Amino acid sequence: MKKILIVDDEPNIVMSLEYTFKKNNFEVFIARDGQEALDILKSTYPDVIILDVMMPMVDGYATLEQIKKDTNFKHTKVIFLSAKNKESDIQKGLSLGADAYLTKPFSVKKIVEQVNELL
Repeated sequence: MKKILIVDDEPNIVMSLEYTFKKNNFEVFIARDGQEALDILKSTYPDVIILDVMMPMVDGYATLEQIKKDTNFKHTKVIFLSAKNKESDIQKGLSLGADAYLTKPFSVKKIVEQVNELL
């Protein structure tokens, strides 16, 4: 079973993505901020991480920088999902090593397609 970590501080987004990926036979892990995500990653190695940029405590960019330092995650795909939709935000996310950058509002179907493409 593929594992996915959803990192977002908006409960409605977390719920809709969790439901969708469970229905698609993923084991789903949830974090509400970057620090919680990093704590979960100490014991879990997801195939995909969906990461918001604007979150309390540790933001998505800083979280990705930490993930990229750890060789255990060199095969983990990271998708930013953010309301930050300026070209400079998208470029920053991709230059830090994200595999894709999707903007909110989003289509759940597109996210599932993107995850399946990366895997």
